[in-house]
Amino acid sequence: MTISAVRRVLSVASECVPLIKTGGLADVAGALPAALAPHGWQMRVLMPAYAGISAKGTRTPVWQNDNVFGGPARVVALRQAGLDMLLLEAPHLYDRRGGPYAGTDGHDHPDNPERFAALCWVAAEIARDGLSDGWRPELVHAHDWQGALVPAYLTYGNVPVPSVLTIHNVAFQGVTGRDRLGALRLPEGAFNDGSLEYYGQISALKAGILLADRVTTVSPTYARELLRAEFGMGLQGVIAARGAAMQGILNGIDERVWNPETDPGILPFSVRTLKAKAANRERLKGDFGLTDVPGPLAVVVSRMSWQKGLDLLPEVLDGFVARGGGLALLGAGDADIAAALSGVAARYPGRVALRTGYDEALPHRMFAGGDAVLVPSRFEPCGLTQMYGLRYGAVPVVSAVGGLADTVIHANKAALDAGCATGIVFTQVDALGLAQALDQLCDLHAQPGVYRAMQRAGMKQDMGWRRSAAAYARLYEDIAR
Repeated sequence: MTISAVRRVLSVASECVPLIKTGGLADVAGALPAALAPHGWQMRVLMPAYAGISAKGTRTPVWQNDNVFGGPARVVALRQAGLDMLLLEAPHLYDRRGGPYAGTDGHDHPDNPERFAALCWVAAEIARDGLSDGWRPELVHAHDWQGALVPAYLTYGNVPVPSVLTIHNVAFQGVTGRDRLGALRLPEGAFNDGSLEYYGQISALKAGILLADRVTTVSPTYARELLRAEFGMGLQGVIAARGAAMQGILNGIDERVWNPETDPGILPFSVRTLKAKAANRERLKGDFGLTDVPGPLAVVVSRMSWQKGLDLLPEVLDGFVARGGGLALLGAGDADIAAALSGVAARYPGRVALRTGYDEALPHRMFAGGDAVLVPSRFEPCGLTQMYGLRYGAVPVVSAVGGLADTVIHANKAALDAGCATGIVFTQVDALGLAQALDQLCDLHAQPGVYRAMQRAGMKQDMGWRRSAAAYARLYEDIAR
């Protein structure tokens, strides 16, 4: 492919691996550029330059403005882990303690609406005028509510550049008071015509859904779920109004990073021989101080939240442990859930162990050593955890929602007989449903031949970005003519 054939797209995200990560959005933002390159799309990722980001390399200024939502700002370009990054340096907005969204007290930064509106406004300015190095996008791809005002600024600024909005989680909508219209540099008329208005307030996500040229979400099942009140979180009517402009494109995982044959943090193994799984299992037990686990060793790598269904675990672990099961959990979040799980771990030392916080390396060892991975979410737009589990031979036990339903084949009799079962999928997301799924896990684990066949079937699944990147490329080409 010649340089003249390369097309340019600007990705706008609030986080991106390897610079900062709080969830799956960061993995997607970091993986898409390489996945799209074979299709002729050069992607640059614009994100805030949060305090403490350990970006290495030369920062080249490519854009600046003296008044970006209350202070001077500039955009610097740099290469990071093979990615073309654009960092928005605005100390008055991003140079503060805590995480990207919340302070050290756990509360959201009170000016989050302005912080992420500024990101979107700068993206629209780059789309209008380009960068000082001559780079200008033909299309802007925005992610979640933090990027959802990009289509609004493009529309109201008469910038003739098309946009795509991807909804990673509709539960977070960027809602703020109407009195912030001026501070967000949004026109009064846009509120009055309904493009921004949401029950008397402003919704960044609603604006993006209505004003983007196309809207995607991160799995086909989640795209259908969003039309229902129990999943649409009040925006189901807005999403339904977009009709054919809305589609679900399943996320993938970076198979260069998540590869059990080459992963430097584990004892390598492949679908041909699972022998090293046993050694990785022993290492994992050592990591968590587990001792006697005669049954399946399950892992959980998750935020502790109601959405993720982790409040159900304390209700079902007594029965799971009684059948020989063990659990290693890594996560952070809801204090009540963490306390309940810590109580279970105290009752079953050597069988159940909990670590809080985030550790980039530990999940690799957990998937490599785990017999199963538990993802009992009440809703899950896509989910990457079950994909990592499939890749590493950790059989997923998942609820039948969103991307979990799209990626895991339930171990019913027909699927087991056909050799295509890859996990356990339960439909009633409550304690009884999860307990029954764990019982089935124990039953299957007691049949080594059957269980190994499931592990191998899962490891053979295509969990990468090849098909999804092709779908995004087709979408881009359709609107950026």
